Amino acid sequence: MSTTDTTTDTTSPRIRILLADDHALVRRGVRLILDGEPDLEVVAEAGDGAEAIALARTNEVDLAVLDIAMPRMTGLQAARELAALKPGVRVLMLTMHDNEQYFFQALKAGASGYVLKSVADRDLVAACRAAMRDEPFLYPGAVTALIRNYLDRVRQGEEPPDQVLTAREEEVLKLVAEGHSSKEIAEMLFISIKTVHRHRANLLHKLGLRNRLELTRYAIRAGLIEP
Repeated sequence: MSTTDTTTDTTSPRIRILLADDHALVRRGVRLILDGEPDLEVVAEAGDGAEAIALARTNEVDLAVLDIAMPRMTGLQAARELAALKPGVRVLMLTMHDNEQYFFQALKAGASGYVLKSVADRDLVAACRAAMRDEPFLYPGAVTALIRNYLDRVRQGEEPPDQVLTAREEEVLKLVAEGHSSKEIAEMLFISIKTVHRHRANLLHKLGLRNRLELTRYAIRAGLIEP
């Protein structure tokens, strides 16, 4: 479910990033990684979650990269505040903790991805781009956590939701969850990209979901794709 896509569109505006971490050295290293890319630019830096929220109010940002553990206000708290303050801003959690509890809290807080600091030089750029495409970015341990969570729900007797989707909507949902782009889905199903977008909007509305990550989790629970 993670992506290694490194393609860029140099004709588009650079993705404006708010970076928050309480260690200046970590911020410096992360900034070097991000600013080294033609489509990414760190426009604001914060030392804690509260400062990140203040900067989000005064700066135009597209994406917030937040450390989970920070003083005054944690990254998880800041993510929830950002979701209310600026719903259009995507959020990535950056952490040294390979921890299931943190991971699920990050998803609940609205994060698009969860990146380990130990492999930030490898994963962070791809995670930023995936977030801006409204695609989930999960490291392998996080995928394992999702599978375990799914199996626990099965053992507890929880059933997938009742059938509420049309056959075509199920087809689109499955392809979205498998990571295909709208263009690819349109070509596979011999429909227009506009029709794909309409089906996706209907899916989100019918299922009460917000983004591609939640659609993917629904598809796993409904048995449309394998975890």
